[in-house]
Amino acid sequence: MSGNAAQTIVRRRIEQAELDAICARHDRLWQARPGGARAVFAWMDLSGLSLAGRNLADADFAAACLIGCDLTGAKLDNATFFGADMQDAVLADASMRRADLRGACLRGADLTGADLFEADLREGAIAAADARLGFRVIEARSHKETEAQGACLAGANLERSKLTGVVAVAADFTDAVMKDCKLVRANLKQASFRGADLAGADLSGADLSGADLRDAVLVGVKATLWRTDGADMSGALTDNRSAGAPVGKMPAAEMLAEHAQWCETGGAAGCPSVFDGVDLRALGSIRGYNLTALSAKGAVFYGLDMEGVQLQGAQLEEADLRSANLRGADLRGARLKRARLNGADLREAQLGPLLIAVDRLLPADLTGACLRGADLSGAELKRANLTDADLTRTVLRGACLKQTVLDGAITRGARGLETQPPFDLEAAG
Repeated sequence: MSGNAAQTIVRRRIEQAELDAICARHDRLWQARPGGARAVFAWMDLSGLSLAGRNLADADFAAACLIGCDLTGAKLDNATFFGADMQDAVLADASMRRADLRGACLRGADLTGADLFEADLREGAIAAADARLGFRVIEARSHKETEAQGACLAGANLERSKLTGVVAVAADFTDAVMKDCKLVRANLKQASFRGADLAGADLSGADLSGADLRDAVLVGVKATLWRTDGADMSGALTDNRSAGAPVGKMPAAEMLAEHAQWCETGGAAGCPSVFDGVDLRALGSIRGYNLTALSAKGAVFYGLDMEGVQLQGAQLEEADLRSANLRGADLRGARLKRARLNGADLREAQLGPLLIAVDRLLPADLTGACLRGADLSGAELKRANLTDADLTRTVLRGACLKQTVLDGAITRGARGLETQPPFDLEAAG
C-alpha cells in the first residue's frame, strides 16, 4: 500500500467524556429508556480509553482504533470489530460471544479468560469508497488475515469460534476451551496450547511448527496436512494416544465390576482394583458405579460419563477429569490433589468430609486442583481443602462452602462466590 493511500485513513479522535456519553445512551437503549441510541464507534480513534465493565453488546467498532484500550470485563456480545486495530487492548474476562472480529488486529492483546464463543475471527478487509478505483482496500495486510500475534488468550472460551486463516504466531492459548474451533490454514507457529481443549477442532492445513501442545486435548481433531514440526505434544490426549496406558491392555470393565462388588459386599466378594496411570476413556460410561476407595492416580477420565458414581475416599491425585460428567457424584473424602477438572460437570456433587470413625472426618483434598470453568452449582464443599486451587470462572451458585479452605485459591471470574457467607478459612479438622 502506498504512503499516499495510508494518509487518507482518517479516524475521528474522541475523548473519555464523549465516550462515556455514547455508552450512557447505549445503556438507555438496552434498558428501553428514552434517549437511547446504539453505540457506533466505526472509524473512531478510542486508543488508550477505558470501556472496562461497560455493556456494549451489539455496538459497532468497525475499523476503529482501540490500541491500548481497557475493555476488562466489558459485555461485547454480537459487537462488530471488523477491521478494528486492537493491538495491546486489554479484554480480560470480556464477554465477546458471537462477536465479529474479522480482519481485526489483536497483536499483543490480553484476552485472558474472555468468552469468544462462536466469535468470527476469519480474514477480512475494510474497503473504502475511492473516486478513481470505486472501492479500495485499506490497511490491507499480507493476506488480509486477522492478526493475533503475541496475543494472550489463556483460559479464553473459543468454543465453535471461526479462526480460519488467523495469524496467531506465539499467541498464548494456555488452558483455552477451543472445542469445535475452525482453525483451517491458521498460522500458529510457536503458539502455546498447553492444557487447551481442542476436541473436535478443524486444524486442516494449520501450521503448528514449534507449538507447545503439552497436555492439550486433541481428541477428534481434523489434522489433514497440518504441520507440527518441532511441536511438543507430550501428555497430549489424542484418539489413540495419551499419557496413560491404554485401557484395552487390561480387562477394565471386569475389574471395575469386581471393585464394585468388593465395595457392595464389604470385601466378602470381588476385589479392589488399581487403575493408576490408566487411560479409561474407552469405557464411555461408568455411571452409577460404586468405586469407593478406588486408586486411579494420574488416570485419564476425560469426557467420561460418571454421573452418580461413588468415589468416596478415592485416590485420584493428578487424574485427568476434564469435561467429565460428575453430576451428583459422591467424592466425599476423595484425594484430588493437582487433579484436572477443567470444564467438568460437578453439579450437586458431594465433596464434603467422609466420616471414617466416630470422631474422625476425612475432608476432600483438592489442593492445587484445576477447576477452570467447572460447574459446581449446588455442590457440597464443606471442609474441602481448595488450597492453591484454580477456580477461574468456576460456577459456585448454591454451593456449600462452609469451612472450605481457600488459601491461595484463584477465584477470578468465579460466579456465585458473591452470594456466599463469609468464609471460615480455618484448617479443616
